[in-house]
Amino acid sequence: MSEIEIRPATIEDAALILGFVRELAIYEKAEQEVSATVADIEKALFRSETPTQALICSAAGRPIGFAVYFFNFSTWLGKHGLYLEDLYVSPEYRGRGAGKALLRHLAQIAVSKGCGRFEWTVLNWNEPARRFYESIGAEPQSEWVNYRLAGQALADFAASS
Repeated sequence: MSEIEIRPATIEDAALILGFVRELAIYEKAEQEVSATVADIEKALFRSETPTQALICSAAGRPIGFAVYFFNFSTWLGKHGLYLEDLYVSPEYRGRGAGKALLRHLAQIAVSKGCGRFEWTVLNWNEPARRFYESIGAEPQSEWVNYRLAGQALADFAASS
């Protein structure tokens, strides 16, 4: 693959990011769950006080993928961690080093910021991704169960007494 370039995303990338988000949702069989708009992406990722950041991955000057991440905190370690919310590489560029380059770039950010962890989740049926992550030394964390409050359940709970 030609030279892979990774750069911080800018507000001009909002539509591109949303396109990648939709492609990722199609791959994850959840396209109907994407309700974000370009304006939502602009507001969430590019306002001055946002804790969330994004990267664009390109090959030969063509955007081929992205990553969205933020910093969390581990009370046990007393350190921040880097949490990868989304990583996506267009299907025709998979297996050519772009995903690994994005993960390495994120790992370098985590190390440079003194993070104690670099974490993400993957769907249990996504065997290609799981094999890839394990090939770089990542370990699945089977002792934790993810929970989510969203939509009406979130609103109802917030309003409860």
